[in-house]
Amino acid sequence: MRDGRGRSPSPKRLGQALEDFRGEISPATPLAAVQTVWDEVVGERIAQVTDVVDEREGVVTVECVGAAWAQELEMMAPRIAARLRERLGSEGPAEIRFRTARD
Repeated sequence: MRDGRGRSPSPKRLGQALEDFRGEISPATPLAAVQTVWDEVVGERIAQVTDVVDEREGVVTVECVGAAWAQELEMMAPRIAARLRERLGSEGPAEIRFRTARD
């Protein structure tokens, strides 16, 4: 794509180009919004052991690799939900529930 003078736009970093692309193709749902920012909001350690799987009427369900993680994160749920609302505004969840992943 070239501008009016026939020049190409400045190149983007790969990470930024992928983030822009992901934003363009992801569905515009509260679940997709949470999934998009989850890793950044909770951090790498928690992101590795969790998976955002569902959203219904403002309640997001997150599966954890084990019962201990689910229990620990359940106690942190109000803080995590507040961070998500801060980041997502009206797309942020009212509540988060954590459960053990089903095999």
